[in-house]
Amino acid sequence: MAKATLGAFAVFLVLNILSYYFTWQQVWGVARSSGTFYTFVAVGFIAQLIDGMLGMGYGVVSAISLMSLGLSPASVSASIHTAEMFASGASGYNHYRFGNVNKRLFKVLLLPGIAGSISGALLLAKFGDEYANIIKPVLALYLLGLGVRIISKAVRKQAQQRRKVKNAGWLAGAGGFLDSFGGGGWGPLVTSTLIANGRTPNYVIGTVSLVEFFVTFASALTFISILGLSHWQIVAGLIVGGVAAAPIAARLAGRLPTRWMFLGVGAMVVVWSLWALRKVDVAAVWHYLGALFN
Repeated sequence: MAKATLGAFAVFLVLNILSYYFTWQQVWGVARSSGTFYTFVAVGFIAQLIDGMLGMGYGVVSAISLMSLGLSPASVSASIHTAEMFASGASGYNHYRFGNVNKRLFKVLLLPGIAGSISGALLLAKFGDEYANIIKPVLALYLLGLGVRIISKAVRKQAQQRRKVKNAGWLAGAGGFLDSFGGGGWGPLVTSTLIANGRTPNYVIGTVSLVEFFVTFASALTFISILGLSHWQIVAGLIVGGVAAAPIAARLAGRLPTRWMFLGVGAMVVVWSLWALRKVDVAAVWHYLGALFN
C-alpha cells in the first residue's frame, strides 16, 4: 500500500511538472505521430536494455539516432537526458530491488555526479558544440584503451584483483560533466573505470544506474529551464521504450556470468570510443590546440 501511494504521488508530481511545458494537445499529437513515436519506442527499449545490463550505452544509442535527424548538440542532449531521467529512474529502482546497489559507493558518486552534470549542461547551453571537439577525442582515446584492457582481462581468465578506486568523487564529477556536455559518457567513463579496477560488475552497474537517475534529472532540469524542450514525440517514445526495458535489463544484470559482463562492458566501451573518434573534426582540434598554446 505504501509503495502504491508513493508511486501515485510520484506520477502526480511528474505530470504537474510536465504541465508547465506541455499541453494536452501536444501529448495527443504524440499518439497521432505514430511513425516517429513507435520508432523511438524501439530505440528507447534497445538503448535501456543495453544500458541496464552493462551500465552504459543509453546515450550512445540514442544520440546516434537523434543526430541522424540533424538536431543540434544541445537539443540532442536535452532530449536524451529528459527521456533518460524516466528510464534511469525505473532502471535504478529495479537494480535496487534486485540487490545490485552498493550504498557506500552510491553516496560517494551522487553529489559530484550531480554537480558535474549541471556544469556540463550550463556550458553546453552557452557555448554549444564549440569546445566539445577537444574533449570528445581525449575521452574516446582514454576509453578505447580502457575497453581493450577490460576485454583482455576477461579473455585471459585471470583472477581479478580488486584495487581501491582513488578520487571516485572526481570520477563521478567528470562523468556527469561529460555526459551533459558531450552528449554521453557517464556510463562509459564511470562504469568502465570502476570495473577495470576490479569492482564486481553487477554492483557497479546497479549503483551507477541508480546514481544516473539523479545525474540525468539535474541535467534535464537545467536544459529545460534554459532551452525549453522540443521534439516531444521523440522524447515520449524514448521514455516508453526505456521504462519497459528497465526491469528486464536489471534482472539480466544480476544473472549474467561475470566474465561475459566484462566482455560486454569492454565491447561497448570500444564501440563507443570508435564511434566518437569517427566523428572527430581533426582540423578543428588542431585549430583549438594551436590557439591554446600560441
